[in-house]
Amino acid sequence: MRTPLLLLAALLVSAAGHGQDVHVRVSPTVTTGIHGTNAFPTIQMAIDHHPWPGPGGRVVIEIAPGVYHERLNITQNHPNITLLGMGKSPEDVLITNSLNAKEAGGTFFTETVEVDGEGFEADNVTFENAAGNTGQAVAIAVRADRAVFKHCRFLGHQDTLFADWGRQYYVDSYIEGGVDFIFGNAAAVFDHDELHSNGPGYLTAQSRTRPDQPTGYAILDSRVTADPKVGKIWLGRPWRPYARVVYVDTELPAEVVPEGWNDWENTANEQTSWYGEYHDIGPGARPSERVPWEHRLTSAEAAQFRPERFLAGDDHWNPVAAAAELP
Repeated sequence: MRTPLLLLAALLVSAAGHGQDVHVRVSPTVTTGIHGTNAFPTIQMAIDHHPWPGPGGRVVIEIAPGVYHERLNITQNHPNITLLGMGKSPEDVLITNSLNAKEAGGTFFTETVEVDGEGFEADNVTFENAAGNTGQAVAIAVRADRAVFKHCRFLGHQDTLFADWGRQYYVDSYIEGGVDFIFGNAAAVFDHDELHSNGPGYLTAQSRTRPDQPTGYAILDSRVTADPKVGKIWLGRPWRPYARVVYVDTELPAEVVPEGWNDWENTANEQTSWYGEYHDIGPGARPSERVPWEHRLTSAEAAQFRPERFLAGDDHWNPVAAAAELP
């Protein structure tokens, strides 16, 4: 049993750690100026003008329910930002814009939200590109290490979620699109998520460029769903030659084509890409009909893609523990 003195010391250390965080509020009803305040009318103002936390602290931006017609940019010099939706569900806080590649001059100028600051977190928030079926239109581009998304929604059609760099963890979330709607070269785990197809096409377009890169997408304990009469769905195709994607213990609908994977009309990709499944279920899980170059994972191989191992890195990051600290 701890002595009273040791217990008091532990409480003081805990309180000091909490004291490093800064909490600010965003609401459409705020009309005050942006300097010397903790309340802002827009999310970008809160990102740009928040008070700075102490060492190791976070900036928690508490967002009141509403529709926020904004394009956000979380830059590298703003690490450890948390966007926290204060509604009852992620639908209550919507960050939205409408811009496609033709309008913007390229895919990588279309994102509603860009995240470059490491340690980013979002909880109970919806990210949307409302351009619809008009070509590439990114809802969020994530190029941040140790990024966590919990109870979030990502809405778009083509190229909804650009999971491009760093270690990323998506848990209890909903991702919707039609073509290549999760793409990029991050090391990303999708845990207990719903991937919803709103058009025929490809769920993933991972872009690993070398076989020694520790990147790829792991879709675990999740489910794939589809709009009625959506047509054919592929589990993925390789945007770059060494693309890596696995589905583990995931429910697949009948719309998933029997062969499962597409080589992007380049048979050389069949020798270099690394696609696998383990214990998938549902009418779309047909292992005997998959392309011959798919990997049928063993239990030991599947275990390598669990978030605590796949995303650990040299700093032994635990994304599951980080997500548990969010509300």
